[in-house]
Amino acid sequence: MRYFGLQNQIWKNNTNSVLILVMFPVIFFGLTWLFFFLSSLGMKEPRTISEINHSFIMTAPFIIFGVIIWFTIAWFSHSSMINAATNSKPLARNENKRVYNLVENLCISTGMTMPKVNVIEDDSLNAFASGIDSKTFSVSLSRGIINKLNDEELEAVIAHELTHIKNRDVRLLIISIVFVGIFAFISETLLRSMRFGRMGRGKKEGAGIVIVLLLALVGYLIASLFRFALSRKREYLADAGSAELTRRPLALASALRKVAADPTIEAVKRKDVAQMFIENPQVKEEKSSFSFTSLFATHPPISKRIQLLEQF
Repeated sequence: MRYFGLQNQIWKNNTNSVLILVMFPVIFFGLTWLFFFLSSLGMKEPRTISEINHSFIMTAPFIIFGVIIWFTIAWFSHSSMINAATNSKPLARNENKRVYNLVENLCISTGMTMPKVNVIEDDSLNAFASGIDSKTFSVSLSRGIINKLNDEELEAVIAHELTHIKNRDVRLLIISIVFVGIFAFISETLLRSMRFGRMGRGKKEGAGIVIVLLLALVGYLIASLFRFALSRKREYLADAGSAELTRRPLALASALRKVAADPTIEAVKRKDVAQMFIENPQVKEEKSSFSFTSLFATHPPISKRIQLLEQF
């Protein structure tokens, strides 16, 4: 099996980023309208569509304002939020010149602006890239992956992460994390309102519970679809990019074997952030070739990735 379509993947990721940006407000407003519609069903005299539309239009500016505030804060603070979620901190050049030399040499060879380099103080082996532009792009490496890989293996892992940056995978993931975060926040707020009885009293309570559960479920499903709609092909293409940059696909295969043995980063608790790593630190690979959970996996099996690299 050959790797192909690197430029096509860049175009596809850019297109998906725009589509998500466009579709998000459409879906969000759709859920808001649905909330007013379902709320009216619990009334003795259900409101007409015109009345529902009027309530929606009156509420829309507040929704837009809230979404803009959320998105603005998340957009400009995503680096600090992700670093906090992964316990990733800046790695000084004089602390590890070996890592900086590897990153610089790869960036020079591919004509990229050098990203920031961070370290995760964890003895396990994992790495990820993040950022939306040249000012915020970064590559984060665990202490374990720095110490336990030889130069060729570590270079291959760094090349994999740089390919994610070059292909704009990281920007697409950041956008998805921001939007999934909004849906998750809304769902959690609705569930807490139901738990503490704030959605209504007496006869209205039953209708309120139904509305909350329905919208929470819809929000959760949309958030999940955003997460799983991001093609797992990006990992294969990043592996291909690493092999192209270093000319040593077997070095990445060797690195992935070591990563697979111990990828768990203790600080990573969020599923949306976990999908950014070279191997998802929250998921253990299934031994069987197929399982129901594999349909919702954020990464292809690492054994399959190694197999393809060995055939490269």
